[in-house]
Amino acid sequence: MVRRSVLFAPGDNAELMRKAAGGDADVVVFDLEDAVAPADKEQARESVQSVLSAVNSNSHICVRINPVGVSATADLGAILSDTSPDSVMLPKASSAEDISALERLLGEYNADLPVLGLVESAAGVLNAAEIAAADPTDALLFGAEDLAADLGASRTSDGREVLYARQRVVVAASAAGIDAIDTIYPEYGDLDGLRDATEFAAQLGYDGKMAIHPDQVAVINDAFTPSDEEIAWAERIIAADEETDAGVFEVDGEMIDAPLIAQAERVLERAREAGQR
Repeated sequence: MVRRSVLFAPGDNAELMRKAAGGDADVVVFDLEDAVAPADKEQARESVQSVLSAVNSNSHICVRINPVGVSATADLGAILSDTSPDSVMLPKASSAEDISALERLLGEYNADLPVLGLVESAAGVLNAAEIAAADPTDALLFGAEDLAADLGASRTSDGREVLYARQRVVVAASAAGIDAIDTIYPEYGDLDGLRDATEFAAQLGYDGKMAIHPDQVAVINDAFTPSDEEIAWAERIIAADEETDAGVFEVDGEMIDAPLIAQAERVLERAREAGQR
């Protein structure tokens, strides 16, 4: 499935959840964790369950629960009572055991749901490969804001302080054959800055990016959708490859080998997922 944009909506606001689900985000996350104050958790569970039972959306609907050992059990008891989301997001994932613990909890409700593991701590970054390789994990997400707090690092506009972690997460996801989703861009009114950050994430190998405001979705979707020129280039590469047995060949003055063929295939796959082919 395509996960270019992953938009969060607060779980205690039914109107915003319904609005998000009716938009253009590939994934909409009903958030029971950071977006909800501790005193409002119970009301948020009821709101999420109510919206889940009635929502009709083209988006993939995910619920971000609270960490295992905090209130994940109560969250799952509410959202799986009468209905089910398409996936569950586990925040503060620090090891494969966290994923396994969530899998056991889901099993108590006979819920076989994909897990989106949010890596946002030093331990999570160091264990990113094992988190990504866990059977239930369907995507790995990088959370720079909480990671910086965990490290005691100061956030900068270019993100140098989290670049190593950002790269480690995308490498771990790629090695496991799952999606990698980049961190949020907190200045939601700065769409030019968002575009630059999203294009850089795509260059690193990320498949999508988290969003905190609906206005960010179009920019993110566009940055992760191949252009007509990129699609045409990829089609020429694949067509030429199918016509030759050579390991290296030339297209438009460019020497093409296996890595570029794989890149062309990835461009066309992204285009198909985005409905362009």
